[in-house]
Amino acid sequence: MKLSSEELERYARHIVLQDVGGPGQQKLKQARVLVIGAGGLGAPVLLYLAAAGIGTLGVVDDDDVSLSNLQRQVIHASSRIGRPKTDSAAQTLNDLNPHVNVVGHRTRIDASNAIDLIGQYDIVADGSDNFATRFLVSDACYLARKTLVAAAVGQFDGQLSTFKPHLKDADGVPWPTYRCLHPEAPPPGLVPACEEAGVMGALTGIIGSIQAMEVMKEILGIGDSLAGKLFMYDALSVRAYVTALPWNPDNPLNGRNATIRDLSSHR
Repeated sequence: MKLSSEELERYARHIVLQDVGGPGQQKLKQARVLVIGAGGLGAPVLLYLAAAGIGTLGVVDDDDVSLSNLQRQVIHASSRIGRPKTDSAAQTLNDLNPHVNVVGHRTRIDASNAIDLIGQYDIVADGSDNFATRFLVSDACYLARKTLVAAAVGQFDGQLSTFKPHLKDADGVPWPTYRCLHPEAPPPGLVPACEEAGVMGALTGIIGSIQAMEVMKEILGIGDSLAGKLFMYDALSVRAYVTALPWNPDNPLNGRNATIRDLSSHR
């Protein structure tokens, strides 16, 4: 898949990077990435992946643009209030980079469609805002043998990790799953939703940009993966740190006595 002269100019700052170059840029062009949610996290993820030249970007979202979204969801605009987020995102991305194929999936990802949606792509970036969807996407990615880069934000804090529990590390130990971080979803109401607790708009830009970077690192096969690690950021104290996230052999997804074989528990 050759790069055109226009693409060579567009991606010139990538191509001069020793760890990317022409072959790396071609990897980005050939890649298919599914982004769950065109909201606060999905917006910067989609913008930077499109700018970077990802060949196909899938966008899953069943919501419409609202005025309260615009404080953080920078892929949308005031003139598009009331329009489907998938359409609004596609318009912005096509204007930014016409070489990217944007595929809108105007639907809520659930147990009935998750495997099919995820199976069409190479890697998944989850920017959803609820635990039910995060557990579903994590389980589906494992069953479909796809790498997942998942992020979450709340108020002034954010966290991020890469999950590839279908693979093993150099010692033959499975990489952890999202269920190694959170064994089960908290009871409803225990963790307030974004509309209740609030979130600083710029925080989603910071975490979403790092999420996009981790997706590209996985595609290019460069740097240190966040698999087996958890990145955390505290905006108020300006602190960022990475901690180990070990595999839990008792987790039900890829543990020694795994019980999750399909998505029936999510129905």
